[in-house]
Amino acid sequence: MTPSFASPPPERTLSIAQARRAWIDGDRPADPLAAPVEPWLVRSWQRCLAAGHRPRQHVSFDPVSAEQAQRVAERNRALVTAARPVLDRLSRAIADTRYFAILTDADGIVVDVGALPSGSDPAARHARDIARIGVDLSERAVGTTAIGAALAEHASVWLHRGEHFFDDTSIYSCAGAPLFGPRGECIGMLDLTGVQVVERPELRHLAASSARSIENALVQGHPCELLLQIGWPGSVAGTDTDGLLCIDADGGISGANAAARQMLHQPLGGRPSLHCNDLFALPPQMLFDAARRGDAVLEVPLWSGLRVQARPRLARQPRAVAGASAPRLRDVESALIRKAVDDARGNVAEAARALGISRATVYRKLGRGR
Repeated sequence: MTPSFASPPPERTLSIAQARRAWIDGDRPADPLAAPVEPWLVRSWQRCLAAGHRPRQHVSFDPVSAEQAQRVAERNRALVTAARPVLDRLSRAIADTRYFAILTDADGIVVDVGALPSGSDPAARHARDIARIGVDLSERAVGTTAIGAALAEHASVWLHRGEHFFDDTSIYSCAGAPLFGPRGECIGMLDLTGVQVVERPELRHLAASSARSIENALVQGHPCELLLQIGWPGSVAGTDTDGLLCIDADGGISGANAAARQMLHQPLGGRPSLHCNDLFALPPQMLFDAARRGDAVLEVPLWSGLRVQARPRLARQPRAVAGASAPRLRDVESALIRKAVDDARGNVAEAARALGISRATVYRKLGRGR
């Protein structure tokens, strides 16, 4: 059962008050550890101060016309479509906590909301104030919140009561996580907010994992010829931790989720012309052929010497990759081993260690490939 009180513990209240005096009022304590605060929170407070804001300023959530709300929804149709099933699941998960979900675009404008707390009490009214499509909840409009912080930091955050910059928003507690599109750009964020509620920092994890689900849905709906699902050998397929790559008919990478970018050591918003040949030590045609044959999984070598499990699926019947023919697996192995020997400057023992095979295997494979 949810406790009937909503006030934070006295030590939490004291910690927040000390941090505000130190970083907002400028009353720095002699002992810097006396006012502990997350670095990202300090940065947000400082941006608010630099913009000329003061904590006691009144914050209003301006009305939004039906036409304006419709324009916002149309602009973000793909994001809203991908997020709607996730928002529905979230609403069930947090129904008994009086928290609710808000989806914004990259500018902090609300584009969709989950189920709101019912009732006519002040908390429910405050929830309805902010949970309206088209409302501006960016840092420039309402100061420090999980929404503005997640968009500025590109990381998940937790924010409770007085950690908000403005006094008017200190009734809220919220978790937030950024959302990245198939090309690696930040396209919005997912927020879980409560009004005068018990602190639930574990919602930060729920927000982050739900954001990954939305990103995966966006990648799966991204136009491509081949959708490649990757994981480490032995991993269980079909989870939100799978890497997803969108591959065009020429083997170019047109989209990816965060898991794939991390597994393949590609930064967010990486090279615009990234190709399968840059990642995998086999021709992309082999991936297309495996998908056509209906192969459930194949082990794919990376140029780093690591291997991943790949599950290729045709999005539609692709045209043949220009100039490509299906190579023999042993030719691919030989090419990978030759590259490892070249990288080791001819040192077969070093190449064997990098590949995780014996020197005898290196000699045998190269001998067969000559």
